[in-house]
Amino acid sequence: MSDQDFRSEPSAQIAPVPRISIQAFCEGADIAAVLQDAMADRRMNKAHMKVHMGGAAAAVEAYRNAPTPNLIIIESAGDRATLVGQLEELAEFCDAGTKVVVVGRVNDIVLYRDLISRGVSDYLVAPFSVVEVIRSISELYTSGTSAPLGRVIAVTSAKGGAGASTVAHNLAWSIATDHELSTILVDMDLGFGTAGLDFNQDPPQGVAEAIFAPERLDQNFVDRLLSKCGDNLSMLAAPATLERSYDIAETAFDPLIDILRATTPVAVLDVPHAWNAWTRRILVGADEVVVVASPELASLRNAKNVFDQLRAARPNDHPAKLVLNNVGVLKRPEIAPADFGKSVEAEASTIIPFDAKLFGTAANNGQMIAEVDAASKVAESFSDLARQLLGRSEAKKPKKTLLQPLLARLSRKKA
Repeated sequence: MSDQDFRSEPSAQIAPVPRISIQAFCEGADIAAVLQDAMADRRMNKAHMKVHMGGAAAAVEAYRNAPTPNLIIIESAGDRATLVGQLEELAEFCDAGTKVVVVGRVNDIVLYRDLISRGVSDYLVAPFSVVEVIRSISELYTSGTSAPLGRVIAVTSAKGGAGASTVAHNLAWSIATDHELSTILVDMDLGFGTAGLDFNQDPPQGVAEAIFAPERLDQNFVDRLLSKCGDNLSMLAAPATLERSYDIAETAFDPLIDILRATTPVAVLDVPHAWNAWTRRILVGADEVVVVASPELASLRNAKNVFDQLRAARPNDHPAKLVLNNVGVLKRPEIAPADFGKSVEAEASTIIPFDAKLFGTAANNGQMIAEVDAASKVAESFSDLARQLLGRSEAKKPKKTLLQPLLARLSRKKA
């Protein structure tokens, strides 16, 4: 599967709704409730929406002497003639550029074609879900006008030292290498980030330049900040210095993430273990969230708190994935994975066994686990996690050639 195929597959993410004003006029409480829930979705953060009752008649009265918003959503339970008459009356007061979405309860293709021919942007048949209405609004402003969306994966830890950075770096490597998708790793731990060390690089610039110079931020600027880590993997490294304090605004990373989402198939965010406005915003806004924990009590408590927060803030998204890391430390009492998952109400998606020699060798050499031992259970764990996040059954396998068996036989003879 190519980068383009990956971006355009049916499970691709819904684009965030741009900064527009929306007015909805409902007749039924059920539709009003769905729209109210949509207002709280992460993809509607930039939009400003108000929900009113009264249907099309209320919309006509509201705009007799007031400017219309970017988008009007109207629910109508009347027959076709009544609806068409109301829309024609509303058209007299609509400003140029205002879009109209009609909500009805009759699945009628003739009515749909009639409405579209009269300038209605979309017709939604009730009942519908929160995701369906957000997708409809999003496509009105993004479909055909912007690049296909990439997937943003945020990786964080339930407790310091759980190994979230190691998981994030090896996950990005697996996505880029095993699945051959262009991937960007973003180290967001500005003061103490380890991505540069783990990839044996010391780039002179990186993520700090992107967030502290928002006036310069565009795709070309981001490209200049990237450090190449492989054929399909690039990195925005953290400065990892303490020469300044990193007091970051809640929305500081928003422009960068918007660019990454629009320009690369996968962005893996290494989010530091903290709970403040900007880290919460990144976790809530990501397409996929991975929470890394170790099988001990403090990690369990923190993981449960994080999962509870994310469930409440992301009701219309895939649930966060739990990764248990450093499992099986000799003579250390541990919480069983089944008990851990039951407590946080999330079964462990991946269990990474403890291997001090393997992890230590990789860290000291500036290598990924698969570069040290591709056949290890640890490397298989990262590959499995990548498959789950990408929704794939298996990774791409390198094509076998006649040269490979020959080289294998020669290496055995030398040994």
